[in-house]
Amino acid sequence: MSTTRVFRMAAAAAACTAIAGGLLASPACAAPGQEVTYGSTRQDTLRGEAPRDLLIGTAVAGGGHHETMDYDNPFYASPEYRTVLAGEFSSVTPENQLKWEFVHPAQGEYNFGPTDDIVAFARANKQEVRGHTLLWHSQNPQWLEQGEFTADELRAILKDHIQTVVGRYRGQIYQWDVANEIFDGRGNLRTTENIWIRELGPGIIADAFRWAHEADPEAKLFFNDYGVEGINAKSTAYYALAQDLLVDGVPVHGFSAQAHWDMRWGLPGDMTANLQRFDDLGLETAITELDVRMTLPEDGRPTDEQLAQQATYYTETLQACLDVAGCKSFTLWGFNDQYSWVPVFFSGSGAATVMFEDFETKPAYDALVQQLEAATPGTSPRR
Repeated sequence: MSTTRVFRMAAAAAACTAIAGGLLASPACAAPGQEVTYGSTRQDTLRGEAPRDLLIGTAVAGGGHHETMDYDNPFYASPEYRTVLAGEFSSVTPENQLKWEFVHPAQGEYNFGPTDDIVAFARANKQEVRGHTLLWHSQNPQWLEQGEFTADELRAILKDHIQTVVGRYRGQIYQWDVANEIFDGRGNLRTTENIWIRELGPGIIADAFRWAHEADPEAKLFFNDYGVEGINAKSTAYYALAQDLLVDGVPVHGFSAQAHWDMRWGLPGDMTANLQRFDDLGLETAITELDVRMTLPEDGRPTDEQLAQQATYYTETLQACLDVAGCKSFTLWGFNDQYSWVPVFFSGSGAATVMFEDFETKPAYDALVQQLEAATPGTSPRR
């Protein structure tokens, strides 16, 4: 950690300590493990207007691209970020903190501190936690990808990782993305890119679900991928695999679509039908990583027309979830443009979240609040 970063965090902590020492403590100065009061600053919130049985989530910034940016981790350094995080959402997902390269940086070494803090924050603020992710072809550490392991050794490594990570948060993380992005766009297993499938064969997918279930029998275990929002070769491959695994008694509980949209392309018209067919299998469904990127004008500020179109992408995705009884989890992949992954990975694109960098809400935010309010009579109880 840089000297500048230490200074900034210390300064913020000192300011909050000074406020808390007075007659009225500032809710925005709550530490990650403390409850945050948000209702006094905004009357209508996403979580407040959501139907009782629908969790409204967001990714919690940290790890990955955030470590190369010129800002401090907002979860620790920004009281305003934590206040919005607590007030708007009933579910949180560690964005990168549970991916292999972050949580398992060296063989036999785990880095649980940041996720522990997120779990403590969620508990204090009556939020659920989604776990992301256990078996994936990307963001794996070099010691794993470049190690010279036998098949038996790799199998033992994966089993230990899954049971150690899931076991640590037994009863605290309610959903896990067990197998993430295991098919390509043509519906073929990633037998070259995915170290687990390549070296251990397709049967390792079922084993991953079994091991996660042994570590936490109450957690819901999901497939998760992008490009599977509508009915196509990729989502159909998941449908066929889920059918086979269910017949074999494998503890698969859910299917989730990430929904990383680009406004250059239209939305599939069969999102509801796609989610419904998984629901008909007896699986829960979820939207897990929703954001809507756009090609920005030269000044970097989206036009009113772009913001209106973005709101439509958000609300149509939410409606697909609301229309399916088993869709109980709707998660945005971040809520503030400053911390979005999009500009880092898609040059010239951005403004993908529901709030600008200064936390000013966009039309997409307002549209979601109105849509959630209309989905249930009156005001739903806050979680």
